[in-house]
Amino acid sequence: MRLDYNYIEDVYIKKGYAFFDGDKPYNLNIFGIRCATDTNFFDDLICVAYRDQNLESIVEIFQGTTDPGKHWLKHPMNTKGTAILVEGQYKSVYKIDKHRGKYDALCQRLGKVTVFRDNDKDSKHDLDPETEQSGYYGINIHKSNPYIKYVDRYSAGCQVFRLDSHFNRLMFLTFKSAEIYGNSFTYSLFNKSDFSL
Repeated sequence: MRLDYNYIEDVYIKKGYAFFDGDKPYNLNIFGIRCATDTNFFDDLICVAYRDQNLESIVEIFQGTTDPGKHWLKHPMNTKGTAILVEGQYKSVYKIDKHRGKYDALCQRLGKVTVFRDNDKDSKHDLDPETEQSGYYGINIHKSNPYIKYVDRYSAGCQVFRLDSHFNRLMFLTFKSAEIYGNSFTYSLFNKSDFSL
């Protein structure tokens, strides 16, 4: 999969999404790539593209999941079904806040997101457009447990990093960005088919 800075910018533009670039550093483009569905593994990507303090273009790629784990598919928290984030761009929806009151993460506090609702309680991720709904659902960007292999309970629809060190790296960048642009972040979710293999 091709993930250099200029190509990522081209993909954003092709999709009609805002891409943050310019003459200041740390204007972050945070995005996920849904690589696989119907699994309970951390087999998607969570990435960030930006310019550093020298205005050099940087792309960082991390292992994660953009889908809920098997536990929550079989035991939905919502009576309408488990949330699965719909691919798209969510502008200025996220801010640095406490995930479940415990630690700093990117939390959905500033705007709505759109989700599919999977309510058949099997282990398959159902991306049915007829079940879409938009609202404030706490679809946060956070970390898991570094000692576990499967997603299971660590995502009920959130975008979740596999490794603490990767999550901590993103949060380091978000704090730098917030000092310049304020505590507001955009997240874009792509499908792997949006990128050349």
